[in-house]
Amino acid sequence: MYNTNRKGSIYELVVPKEWAEKTVQSVFKCIWKLSKKMVHEWRMDKAVKLNGKTADWQAPLAAGDVLQVPLFHWHGESPVPAFVDVDILYEDDHLLVANKPPGMKTHPNDPTETNSLLNAVAFHVQSSGERCFIRHVHRLDEHTSGAVLFAKHEAAYTVLSRLLEERLIKRTYLAAVHGMVQQSKGTINQPIGKDRHHPSRRRVSPSGQSALTHFEVLKKDKNRKLSIVKCHLTTGRTHQIRVHFSAIGHPLIGDRLYGGKPIVNRQALHAIEIDIPHPFTGEKIVCRAAIPDDLFSFFN
Repeated sequence: MYNTNRKGSIYELVVPKEWAEKTVQSVFKCIWKLSKKMVHEWRMDKAVKLNGKTADWQAPLAAGDVLQVPLFHWHGESPVPAFVDVDILYEDDHLLVANKPPGMKTHPNDPTETNSLLNAVAFHVQSSGERCFIRHVHRLDEHTSGAVLFAKHEAAYTVLSRLLEERLIKRTYLAAVHGMVQQSKGTINQPIGKDRHHPSRRRVSPSGQSALTHFEVLKKDKNRKLSIVKCHLTTGRTHQIRVHFSAIGHPLIGDRLYGGKPIVNRQALHAIEIDIPHPFTGEKIVCRAAIPDDLFSFFN
């Protein structure tokens, strides 16, 4: 865990031993992998300090040096805040994880929409007296519930998006599917593309994007003829879990778009856990989202 402190718009970090002999330039470029534009602006503005003085970007760092970076300096527009009760699973100066209820969009699709999770999170942040950048790092389908990660400054958005793309942020899903899944665990490796005959459907297609879903069967309910599976994604395609399980003959319960029966009013899919290697504190953050009432009887 790093020794850090926030001073207004400045993120202050005591250089850890593992960064000794690296340079400010290499920290930004190779460790955090920040955007060239952001790094260039900091350099031109002489905004980065080391031990209270303008930093020499090429000089080797020493353990115990104090690095000051303007991570929280921001003058952009915030999303429209809207009061909606939202379950915050974790929050610090850099990121926030919220438990999205089913039936709520992750973000608005046009400026007239203000009842999304993004709007609710913006209200939560502003009501605590903070005005900051806020953006979702990933999203869930409107009728999928569970953990969603948000960035609270632009550097966090850049780094967390990259960690997600590199699969260093782990997301775990629970799904209730029709039928008895025979394998106790396995991987579905089938490419996914758009369905030309339906505007919102996806389908397994040889010309689609590669898609891998790893699963483990947690239990089988012979009376209700369903299985409960835990899933991890190596890729993040639209509707990936829904398409893959439908393709192997086990559509999600409630998922009428992909052949599920309407036993519940939405697809029985919940993002139960997210595991984040925190890039700005060195901690491992694990958040678990409580199962909503409409799926509780399946997953417990």
